[in-house]
Amino acid sequence: MTAPVIELIDVSLRLGEGASTVQVLDGVSLTVERGRSTAIVGPSGSGKSTLLMVIAGLERVDAGTVRVAGQTLNGLGEDAVAAFRGRTIGIVFQSFHLIPNMTALENVAVPLELAGHDAPFALAERELAAVGLKDRLTHYPGELSGGEQQRVAIARALAPAPAIVIADEPTGNLDQATGRQIADLLFETAGERGTTLVLVTHDPRLAERCERQVAMRSGRVEEAARAAAPAG
Repeated sequence: MTAPVIELIDVSLRLGEGASTVQVLDGVSLTVERGRSTAIVGPSGSGKSTLLMVIAGLERVDAGTVRVAGQTLNGLGEDAVAAFRGRTIGIVFQSFHLIPNMTALENVAVPLELAGHDAPFALAERELAAVGLKDRLTHYPGELSGGEQQRVAIARALAPAPAIVIADEPTGNLDQATGRQIADLLFETAGERGTTLVLVTHDPRLAERCERQVAMRSGRVEEAARAAAPAG
């Protein structure tokens, strides 16, 4: 049996201090197989987005084990985690998180350049062309529509050829038609490249496109597996 690309074992996390402390994750165990798509669903405040941040190494757990692509993140220093994330995990946010004073090309190329990739601008140009933006390379985020900004964010996430892409409400700020286009792009590109896709969504139609759904409530995994129709 192939080892899972993501493995969380009895993970717990509290945020805040004193009387304001909140148990955000409470004994979460979860495995994700390589190359599959998984939706994390559940009500607001159930810990879905925090779970993604734990997988990305952006939140440190209080207890339990976090293992991603064969690397145990517990105990790694911040620099080591950041370097690992840059090689292994692409992140797509609901609010795009593009740098406003950089062009589309620079938004994709500069992280590659900082990570030491060869020919980062050539790679960025290819990735932007792959998401349908070959004519928008020199446009700034403020000159792009919401859907175009999310395409830039997807290109940025996919450019380093990560094993895993995590997406937090990737269609949440888009109208229905644009959201559908972005979902199509995300699933098709991940499928073509064999990338593991883990996304948080409140949209049942988007969740149903994933091969698996994981339901959360009050910081716990309520339902760890449910078959879904293949993406398409």
